[in-house]
Amino acid sequence: MRRRHVLVPFGTRPEVIKLAPVVHALRAAGHRVTAVDTGQHQDAVMSGDIQRTLGLAPDLRLARPNGLGGLVTAAAEVFAGAASSADLVLALGDTHTVPAYALAARGAGIPFAHLEAGLRSFNPRSLEEVNRRVAAATAQLHFAPTDRAAAFLRAEGVPVERIFVVGNPVIDTLRAKGVRPVPPADRTGVLVTAHRASNVDDPARLARLVDVVGRLAAIGPVRFPVHPRTRARLHDHGLAGRLAALPGVTCEDPLPYDDLLAALAGARVVVTDSGGLQEEAAYLGVPVVVLRRSTPRWEGVEAGTAVLTGISGDDEADRAVAAAHHLSTPAELSRVAALPCPYGDGHTGARVAALLADPALDPLLALDEPDHTDGTLPWAPAS
Repeated sequence: MRRRHVLVPFGTRPEVIKLAPVVHALRAAGHRVTAVDTGQHQDAVMSGDIQRTLGLAPDLRLARPNGLGGLVTAAAEVFAGAASSADLVLALGDTHTVPAYALAARGAGIPFAHLEAGLRSFNPRSLEEVNRRVAAATAQLHFAPTDRAAAFLRAEGVPVERIFVVGNPVIDTLRAKGVRPVPPADRTGVLVTAHRASNVDDPARLARLVDVVGRLAAIGPVRFPVHPRTRARLHDHGLAGRLAALPGVTCEDPLPYDDLLAALAGARVVVTDSGGLQEEAAYLGVPVVVLRRSTPRWEGVEAGTAVLTGISGDDEADRAVAAAHHLSTPAELSRVAALPCPYGDGHTGARVAALLADPALDPLLALDEPDHTDGTLPWAPAS
């Protein structure tokens, strides 16, 4: 059995939610963990709140960096100091923290493992997609959440022996917290969240979002916890008053995680551009209208529990409203509630901890220079 020193960086609220159970499982299995708050989160209050809630106290808390370059520089300093003895860097997801620590780990000669590996939106304008592909190019171990994600990695040429399907650790968090689905008949209204630059930075799209929120009130009471970025853009573009005046719509500050889960579980449908909410909604049997034209989480689309639609035009806005009405019908609510969650079973952290304890992984973590001095080539040219 191996007991490894694992450095785990996190910079945003979703990373804390998903990495907390993994860090707990690693420590319970005897691994040494150095948890690093990279300072990436735009709102320190939101970040600190979830760290306390889930018991993920960082061993190192860094100042907010100046962009991706600042993250890489800070990561290199971490590896040169307190984390110089790390055997492995384990990062999750697709924020700038991931490529920063992947590249810095490679520079320090430390193996890198990617959790939530293989998600692909196939959107060339997505910075998150770039971050995922950087992670795939640098990782020695790829911990994929689903079979589909693993298939994407294999199609990109990642060796099969380096890919492990472990589920998504957000389900670990939901199980640990004892969150339970609400019977469809007891649900009411709509939960809305929106924070992506593609939806809130453009004045026309943001105005269209406000219109969609107002129209959703026909389904039932609408709760809209407003992300700090979205709130700022609403004020910048003179739309805050218009949103606040919508009948049947309650706008509020971002909710503590437990309150957000309760709001999600009790909603008939969630309308969102969040990735994590798509997974949490699947666990709770709540249908989702995704305010994006693509998603890295295709399992929900395939099952018909999630409908993709942007808000770049009035026709897409109409599609979003129509999809929300359809998914919130009693028949659809019952159908979605009966489906199994495709994103995991709540044991991801334990799987990762057990895999890292296996000495058989040692060759996969080696960063040895290949030897082709005998004239052999790594591949044959196509004929």
